Amino acid sequence: MRFRSDPAQIRGSIAPVVTPFTATGELDTDSLRALVRWQLESGSHGVSIGGSTGEPSAQTIEERITAMRVVAEELGDRVPFLPGTGAVTLQHTLELTDQAQKLGADLALVITPYYSRPTQEGLIAWYGAVANEFPDMPIVIYNVPSRTAVDIAPDTVAKLRHAHDNIVGIKETTKDFEHFSHVLHKCGRDFLMWSGIELLCLPLLAIGGVGFVSALANIAPAAVARMYELYVSGDHQGAIDLHYRLAPLVELLFVETNPAPAKHVLADLGRISSGYVRPPLIEPTPAGLEKIDKLRAEAADLLIPSGVTA
Repeated sequence: MRFRSDPAQIRGSIAPVVTPFTATGELDTDSLRALVRWQLESGSHGVSIGGSTGEPSAQTIEERITAMRVVAEELGDRVPFLPGTGAVTLQHTLELTDQAQKLGADLALVITPYYSRPTQEGLIAWYGAVANEFPDMPIVIYNVPSRTAVDIAPDTVAKLRHAHDNIVGIKETTKDFEHFSHVLHKCGRDFLMWSGIELLCLPLLAIGGVGFVSALANIAPAAVARMYELYVSGDHQGAIDLHYRLAPLVELLFVETNPAPAKHVLADLGRISSGYVRPPLIEPTPAGLEKIDKLRAEAADLLIPSGVTA
């Protein structure tokens, strides 16, 4: 939890790792430990679990807590830990956030409640309840309208930011890039913002973002971390070149519903024991596999650290 007292330190590529399952669908903690070690070796600047890529809605609360515990143990405070602690009910959100705090997480990434489609006033009450329950825990709003059917408005984010000192940032996973600027303008330039849209990760840095929580870091962690490092070091052209070199792998991730393509690649690389995704998701279809293999071949060098030269 050494970053908890100063969340502004948490920058760069935060890898939202998949939750590995065995071929029969059980939580695979051995593969999860190996994934976290690989992220550290690859230079990721932080690790998250429990966001959309981690299939949280297909797990029990106990499984999600176990996964958080495994990641916390493997990280050992070497880089920031930002677990997703949001759930469909407030009770479960509070339970998961409480466990994250006890496990030493640096931030809690709280998704907008899904399925219920709350009003903006409902979102203010929801996040206010979480922030008030954990005044010493930095809270990051996770906005992903394509998954939750609700988009938290910039004015709502600003109200929450000004009402609660521990609401310190937002993960924006919307393709409306104007939304990013409106939030930063209304909340202040010291408000922390990460992109969850792969092709907006680099552009966000130009308008004041602090990094990205990109599913792409699952399969090309060194390259994604390197893109951030090139940009902040002043090599903007090198970062742009890498952004475009990564484009086939971005397309690969969404050939079918994320994280099925990423898990297929990770299993094929021997990083996890199985590409299993829990229902209602399925592993990639034959047609999907054909597209995945074609896109993978276009940027195969970026799947390993040696392919990340500037």
